[in-house]
This record gives sequence, structure tokens and C-alpha cells, in this order.
Amino acid sequence: MELEERVAELERRMAALEQAAGGGQPSLGDGDFWALDGLKDQLEQVGEAAADGGVLFTGAVKLPAGERHEWQYGALTAGLLGTDEDRPDWAEAAEPLAALGHPVRLRLLREILAGRRTAAELAGLHETGTTGQIYHHLRLLTAAGWLQTKGRGRYEVPGARVVPLLVMLTAARP
Repeated sequence: MELEERVAELERRMAALEQAAGGGQPSLGDGDFWALDGLKDQLEQVGEAAADGGVLFTGAVKLPAGERHEWQYGALTAGLLGTDEDRPDWAEAAEPLAALGHPVRLRLLREILAGRRTAAELAGLHETGTTGQIYHHLRLLTAAGWLQTKGRGRYEVPGARVVPLLVMLTAARP
């Protein structure tokens, strides 16, 4: 390894250590394609079936209330786009996507992930509407699979939906 390469590698490592020590936000994805490289390796192993590529979503999350969730999902492009003769029906995605399309529902999801779990706690929030409106939003989110009920009047985002929800929010950012 050339001296310049070694120095550059040491500087990169030092910057990462300084950032970690300073409590700074990690910059995932800024020129570091470890997840993409792993996906490409997997696609190569699949062979011809993956000739058109694929997508991968993954995450490891600790919520403010302390729960931890890990999730990964990958799909081949051919299965997502289909062929002229066999196109998948994207209409089934309309309800879950539409449920996320309202600011109050997004706020309710954020508050539930933060630990406010009962309808009474959610009804106490400012600018979320009346109790009836909140229940309406909760029903829509539950029907779309973004929420489930746990016990009497308690709501939670199902574990298998936590990372996908955060992926959707990340994808929606400009």
C-alpha cells in the first residue's frame, strides 16, 4: 500500500473516531456503498434470475420507548416490474400508502413509536383533532397494517412494520 493511501485510510478512520467521540450524526451512505455492494454480491449469486437487478431495504432501530427492531427485505426487479405479459398489481399498495398521506396520521405514528400508546394519551395531543377524528385516523392506520391494538385502547406499530415505516419516511424526503 502506498504511503498516500495509508495516510488517507488513517485520516478516514480518525475522522470516524472523532465523529463518534463528539456525538455527531453518522453519515451513512455518503460515498460508502457497503449495502449496495452486498446486494450486488447477492444478485450475482442468484445469477440469471437477477439479471435486471433488485432492491434492498434494511434497518436496525432502537425506538425512544426502548424497543429494538431489525428488519431486512429484498426483491428482484423482475418481480416488482414484471413483464409485458405478467405485470404485478400495484393497486394493493394504495391503501397502506394512502394511510400515510395525512399529517395527523403521521404524527400519531410518530407519537406511538415514541411511547404514547393509549387513545387517551393521543387525544391529549394538540392539533390532532377531536377524539372521534383521532379514532378515525387510528382505524385507517390499523386497517392499512401500520398499527395494531394491544389490550384495551393501546396501539403499537407492529415490529415488522417499524423499519418499513422509517424507510417510507426516508424515501419521501426531498
